[in-house]
Amino acid sequence: MKKRGRPKKYTEVEIMQEKIDKYFKECEKNHDPYTITGLCIALDICRDTLAEYIKNKEFSDTIKKAKLKVENYLERHLITDSSTTGIIFNLKNNFGWSDKQQIEHSGNINNPFSGLSTEELRQLIKDDCK
Repeated sequence: MKKRGRPKKYTEVEIMQEKIDKYFKECEKNHDPYTITGLCIALDICRDTLAEYIKNKEFSDTIKKAKLKVENYLERHLITDSSTTGIIFNLKNNFGWSDKQQIEHSGNINNPFSGLSTEELRQLIKDDCK
């Protein structure tokens, strides 16, 4: 059976790693932020292709470490920058971050109508509407 689709751009992890390292060095040299799209441009692949490489056992660790470096960069700036809305958006959409609220309740709930029948409740509503 013939393989379908375009051949992979990278067949060797070392070549991909060289491009990744070059991307981060260029960012540092130019004082540019680390981004996933910048990483994809440096690798000359789209975001979907990057996600496919993560599924490949051979490339998975390399891509995950590169993404972790981008995430770390954003997380540090979340702490040090005064305007964080864009950073938060990026972390939520690219790295699975989320806002969580946990509400705990203690004590009893007192329902003054708990012992009444449906008919008694209807009568109360009728009386209240008069």
